[in-house]
Amino acid sequence: MTTLRHGDRSRAVRTLQKNLNNHGAKLDVDGSYGDDTEAAVRAYQLKVGLVADGVAGNKTQTSLAGGDCAKLLRNNDLTAAAERLGVPLASIYAINEVESKGKGFLGNGKPVILFERHVMYRQLAKVRHEGDDPAELKRQADQLAAVNPALVNPKSGGYSGGTAEHQRLAMARLIDDTAALESASWGAFQIMGFHWQRLGYTRMQDFVAAMSASESQQFDAFTRFIETDPVLHKALKARKWAEFAKLYNGPDYQRNLYDVKLQRAYERHADCGCGQGVAA
Repeated sequence: MTTLRHGDRSRAVRTLQKNLNNHGAKLDVDGSYGDDTEAAVRAYQLKVGLVADGVAGNKTQTSLAGGDCAKLLRNNDLTAAAERLGVPLASIYAINEVESKGKGFLGNGKPVILFERHVMYRQLAKVRHEGDDPAELKRQADQLAAVNPALVNPKSGGYSGGTAEHQRLAMARLIDDTAALESASWGAFQIMGFHWQRLGYTRMQDFVAAMSASESQQFDAFTRFIETDPVLHKALKARKWAEFAKLYNGPDYQRNLYDVKLQRAYERHADCGCGQGVAA
């Protein structure tokens, strides 16, 4: 399903406008995604509790068509996060729009994940208990890497994508359950499992249960991730988008223009007046 946004002109926009009119909007069905259509999308999103960003993505279009939205991110999740982090709501809209993968669940209902074999290698060699021998742990990790290079490997790669990532994870769990779960990134914001303690979860399995419950829980983990990184949090509060993107996306952030996208998204949400509500 194609994401539709301000400035688009297409038959899909005409369909969107008709569907919005079926839900009480009074739009000219002209196929042009202008200010009125964006306002109607935001109004509909607010009415049903979806993220009110004015962008008609898969979630909004599914909802308009009568689909199940029980596990989807809610607008009040974003307003609560803005309050908690002490930033304008427009900033939260921006990072949700740019940093989210767009959806937190696959078609089969399982959370979106990406299994990282190089992290599995590292986690297997990690000293976890008093008396652990680092040299022996590394030897065992190397041995497993030689036998199962697709699952344990000093180098990243080997991705299958989609539901196949769950098959890779299931096989890795047979080697070591906790290390495997720690070695996957989870949900719409791709939070690595090994952060579970820092984020305040009692057990690795509790983190996984939260990521499997809803996009709201996934966004809560993302909020905790920002909250527990003082430098990242400070960059967000100051709206230093390049610094925020570098910290969150890594040194290659400029290649994908993450900082530019964040700045533009923030300005759009702030300009419409609907991204306010929390003092800068």
